[in-house]
Amino acid sequence: MLQAGKALKVSIHTSEGATCHGVAAHAMILDFLFYRGVAGATVTKGIAGFGADGQMHTSRTVDLSDRLPLKIEFIESREKVQELMGKLEELAGAGMIEVQETTVAKPAHAAKQTAASPGRVKIEGKARMMRIYIGEANRWRDKPLYLALVEAMRANDIAGVTVYRGILGYGTGRRLHKDRPLHLAHDSSILLSAIDAEEKIAAFLPLVEQMVEDGLVVLSNVDVIQYAHQAAAAEPDEAGMLKMKQEAHGPEGGKNNPV
Repeated sequence: MLQAGKALKVSIHTSEGATCHGVAAHAMILDFLFYRGVAGATVTKGIAGFGADGQMHTSRTVDLSDRLPLKIEFIESREKVQELMGKLEELAGAGMIEVQETTVAKPAHAAKQTAASPGRVKIEGKARMMRIYIGEANRWRDKPLYLALVEAMRANDIAGVTVYRGILGYGTGRRLHKDRPLHLAHDSSILLSAIDAEEKIAAFLPLVEQMVEDGLVVLSNVDVIQYAHQAAAAEPDEAGMLKMKQEAHGPEGGKNNPV
């Protein structure tokens, strides 16, 4: 972590069109800094300028050039900058790297959240995974069943849920369900996967039994080795698909189970 005191400010000058191994050079540099633990970095884009090629580049709408100047800046300790410089020179290519001495009066710190903060999801050790297999056309009280289940889980404080749409599968009716372009029938397979403490999943099951009239519910014991921190509550998008960072692994056989 960057500390107050003497430090170096590094400015890497490149352009929009510059690439490294087929990838935009500024993106490669930013990824490198991020994964090497640099305290922070910023990419800024110029609206006009010229470089070693002697040509003027501007952001006018009639100018379709991809050569507008970009600058990546970060501040780090001298030791850290020396450690990174060799790779940065490679990534910058024909661009210029500028290093200036500076003084950090007050370093930035990540916002702290307590264990009781809203949105903090923490599960450790033994837990229960619940998978619910239904069809996309299934409904509950005039709304898609998968969306109603997501809303019910959130209302009952289930730690998180992910909704998957299958691209191919069949269920107990032996009818093949296939995701095809321009196919208007909403008969795709839907899988909801949630993980939480065993007692919370058990308490939620009676409601699942009421809502899922035609489907399959599978429970599995799991070992949680990592917990996620959700900064804000996730919302279903227009299709009702909940976007959560918690991932469940591998579907099991059953109703509309994707192959």
